[in-house]
This record gives sequence, structure tokens and C-alpha cells, in this order.
Amino acid sequence: MSRRREDIVIIGGGPAGLAAALAAREAGIRKVLILERDKELGGILNQCIHNGFGLHTFKEELTGPEYAEKYIQMVLEQQIPYMTNAMVTGIEVLENNDKCVTAMNKEDRLVEITAKAVILAMGCRERPRGALNIPGTRPAGIYSAGTAQYYVNMEGRMPGKEVVILGSGDIGLIMARRMVLEGAKVHCVAELRPYSGGLKRNIVQCLEDFDIPLYLSTTVSEIHGKERVEAVTLTRVDEHGVPISGSEWRVPCDTLLLSCGLIPENELTIGLGAQMDAKTGGPVVSEHLECSVPGVFACGNVLHVHELVDHVSAEAEKAGRFASEYVLASESKTCKSEVADASERREEGWE
Repeated sequence: MSRRREDIVIIGGGPAGLAAALAAREAGIRKVLILERDKELGGILNQCIHNGFGLHTFKEELTGPEYAEKYIQMVLEQQIPYMTNAMVTGIEVLENNDKCVTAMNKEDRLVEITAKAVILAMGCRERPRGALNIPGTRPAGIYSAGTAQYYVNMEGRMPGKEVVILGSGDIGLIMARRMVLEGAKVHCVAELRPYSGGLKRNIVQCLEDFDIPLYLSTTVSEIHGKERVEAVTLTRVDEHGVPISGSEWRVPCDTLLLSCGLIPENELTIGLGAQMDAKTGGPVVSEHLECSVPGVFACGNVLHVHELVDHVSAEAEKAGRFASEYVLASESKTCKSEVADASERREEGWE
């Protein structure tokens, strides 16, 4: 096991972590370390090859990888160190109020990193099928929209050819278009709520432009198939989300994509003992984005799910500055304490 000391440790090398690191360095913090569990920096942006990013931050329309690359290049120019393939297993508060972050990867094995401040930037994950309570067996052909996006955009693999999408979040809408462009037939997008959860531009560009129907107040009530998905049953629901008897119809398909919401990735935050917000799924923070645990800050989708990555970056810059202020204040306090101790020793005749 190796040990190292930093001023600020940032957990997550996606858009939030990169922006926070740059802001901390700009604020004068030299010892900043980014921990990223994937094999490269950039986070989820690496698989988001569609455009629409960067209009606020860079005043130009970029794809996800292009947006990430701009931040990665700035991090490299500032020579901010980072560890990839690094899985953080825990965060502990020490007696002197420093934080001990435990991480591991193949190259460094087990590493304990002591830091004055920690910035949480782990992002979010998709809501799984198990949280949706859809009756039926567990055949092949059921994917989260993000997993399907990874297969298509990163690995060149098609999840299926006859597709139904449950949930009209932005990832689901974007994948509806992507699947059509790759030659699949998207039969429909079903949405439990009476309104879409995606941006208006995505509804127009991804559904209406491709004549893909959107069924509101509709859900998947059953999945058919043993080895592979063969069809799904769609059902209308009332204003309370309760299926309406007699409104069912069957749609043949070989693939069901689930785009039913995002959940902030907060296992580490909960393990740290930070106070959580039941509404957002993220930690409770002050106006300085500081958690209930002093010296721990949160930003981006780990705090609450954002609609635009530009907003994630802007919030993360604030977290980087606030964490830097915390570190500089703690150093000043330590310095004053050391001066006072030295003065007291001189008065007592020890020096």
C-alpha cells in the first residue's frame, strides 16, 4: 500500500471533476489530484457523440467528446495529475479533520490519499429495471438507454433491430434517433407521465423528424419472451399512474430500452455519513456547495441531475473555488496556531 498527500482530491474525472480541478488550480492550489474509475478522463461525455454541448460554456456547438477534450487539454496544460482505472472504496475523516481517501487500481494497487478537502463529482447512473417493477421474465434484449449508447457508439455493437423505448428522458430520445440511423426500427417511445421528460429540441429532432410516435401516459405492463424479448405489452395509465384495464396493446420487438430517470451516484457520500436530500438523491449542501461533513464539497450530477453539461461545469467551477478557499483558510489557521504555540513556548522559557 502506498500513501500520498494532496490539498484537494476530486473523485470523478468527468465534466464536473475536470472543471473543479481547473478552478482549484486557478485559485492557487497546487496539489490537486483527480481520481477516475474509467480508463480515461471525460466521463459519460465520451459516449455522447451527438451535438448540443458547449453552447453556454464555449459559445459553440460541440459533441460530447469534443466538449470533454477541451477540458482534458486544459487539465494537461495545467499539469494536474490524475489516476485512471481508480476505484475509490471509501472516505474517512481523520482526527485533525483531514480526509483519507482510499482508492485502488492495477498500477498503484491500494493507495491512501490524505487531503484537506474532497470534491465529490461522481455523476449519476440510470434507474435499473429492478426499480420499475415490470412483470415478466428476464430475457435477453433489455438494456438501459445508456448501456445501449455505449454499445453502439463505443463498441460498434447493435443491441437489436426492433426497438421499443420506455421513458422519454433525453438519453432515451437521443437513442431513438441513434438506433434509426443505425438501421433499426423504433416502434415507439412510451412515457408514464402525461408529458415528456426530455428537452423540446430532442423531442423534435429525435422523434418528430423521424416519425417515431410518443405515447404519453403509457407504460410497459408486461415483457414477453423467454430467451429473447419477443414483444411488450403497452398500457395506458390514469392520472395516478395506475394501468387502465382494457387499454393494453402488444408491440412485437426484440429490444426494450429503459430511459426512466437518473440517480446521483452517492454510495461514497452515504458511507461518509453526509446528510442526504431525499428529493434530489444528492447530499445536502450549503451555499458554498459544502456537505454536512466539513471540507467535503459536491457538484454536478452527484448533487442533483442537471439538464445541461454546461450547467454542470459552471457549478463545478464554484465547488473548486469554494474548496480552495477552505484549504487556504485551514492553512492560515494552522499557521496562526503554530505561531501562537511558538509564542507560548517562548513565554514559558522553552525557547
